Amino acid sequence: MSFSVFNSMTRSVEPFVPLEPGVVRMYNCGPTVYNRPHVGNYRAFLFADTLRRWLEYLGLRVEQVMNITDVGHLTDDADEGEDKLEKQARREKLDPWQISRKVTEQFFADLAALGVRQAKAYPKASEHIPEMLEIIEGLLAKGHAYAVGGNVYFDVKSFPRYGRLSGNRVEELEAGARIAVREDKRNPEDFALWKSDPAHLMKWATRFGPDGFPGWHIECSAMSRKHLGERLDIHTGGEDNIFPHHECEIAQSESFSGKPFATYWMHSKFLQVDGGKMSKSLGNTYTLDDVAAKGFNARQLRFALIRGHYRAPLNFTWESMKDAASSLENLDDLVVRLRRVAKGQEGAGQPQAGLELVQAARKTFEDGMNDDLNVSRALPGLMALRAAALEGRLGSAAALDALEFVRRANEVLGVIQVDEELLPAAIEALIAARQAARKAKDFKESDRIRDELLAKGIVLEDTPKGVVWRRKA
Repeated sequence: MSFSVFNSMTRSVEPFVPLEPGVVRMYNCGPTVYNRPHVGNYRAFLFADTLRRWLEYLGLRVEQVMNITDVGHLTDDADEGEDKLEKQARREKLDPWQISRKVTEQFFADLAALGVRQAKAYPKASEHIPEMLEIIEGLLAKGHAYAVGGNVYFDVKSFPRYGRLSGNRVEELEAGARIAVREDKRNPEDFALWKSDPAHLMKWATRFGPDGFPGWHIECSAMSRKHLGERLDIHTGGEDNIFPHHECEIAQSESFSGKPFATYWMHSKFLQVDGGKMSKSLGNTYTLDDVAAKGFNARQLRFALIRGHYRAPLNFTWESMKDAASSLENLDDLVVRLRRVAKGQEGAGQPQAGLELVQAARKTFEDGMNDDLNVSRALPGLMALRAAALEGRLGSAAALDALEFVRRANEVLGVIQVDEELLPAAIEALIAARQAARKAKDFKESDRIRDELLAKGIVLEDTPKGVVWRRKA
């Protein structure tokens, strides 16, 4: 297999080799469902979807799991602060379970709109409390954790490899730097596996007390173990998950199982907005509804978020959305032109002409994707095909081959309009009326109908062999 990925653990590009031949077990950090995910969140989720699609393109079976965090994620990402769901519930004057259900439904609706393939499972943290407690009890028995005052903490000094993923050394971690300072901890860097708080609304009775709830990190260890086993091929997330979340996952999972947790760690970069940080105070945490209000659709947003390399900075602006929409329109046009050449309506005289161009385009695409999922390096292969079609360098057989390749490439990208679409009768009638107006030399009426069709998203092109149409992206 020629697919190589950048492994955050080793900080190097490595050939991808699954633990079990032909099968990939992949865990993706999903949303904390206190608020509808925004475009920044979707950069990470779409990266995971594109990765899964590419692995399937390579012929692998992907067992993908993405969690739903619906309890225990505190506002400072460590052991202090308020539960994000309970804080939002108080703001909206709702029960936190209502917030969880509402936002989870929005999340799944957004995934469908963005064309994200359904994962094997979307486990909820609140439904895996027994699995979390099993790991906690195991860590206590092995001396990796300790209980005090209803709280259970992981003893970081019991795991010498702590800090390998993030590069943080335990002796250099300062209390207060993303670490909660508590007198009941043995070490400031120790993190909570289970917390006790009578004021917490989402809680479970255990031997540690009647008012407990899980720490954020233990949730993913328990859910990934339940649905994928003790060893993962790939674990993904945003770069903000590296520390403390993923670092803590590794420590508790490997201390419990005695096995390596994940072979490859892959992290996407933050999405910037207008060159700066995304924040609620700036009013730039855009949702899919905000994108639609600006006149863009989910397909265009998907393309805007995946067309750059996942490890490269990406700046989201409304101008970049316009550019993405325009580029996507060109990809749609590629399919229209290839279909036209395949039908003999235009193109090179020899059917086999340009077959080598299709092979080169396929190689460019596959080389780019095999290079650590480099979509920006893969896309020129498709654009080169469009140029060849525009310049009449493809014959009908080459066009058929190219169409099949574009369909396969779109199984990875999920953005191109590849299926031949039948127009509604009303649109067909408008096209016929325009043709009649042109034949009668009523060019004013012809132009009016063209503009009406354009407003409906239909672009017409007059060719020597008649009028052809395509849908505007």
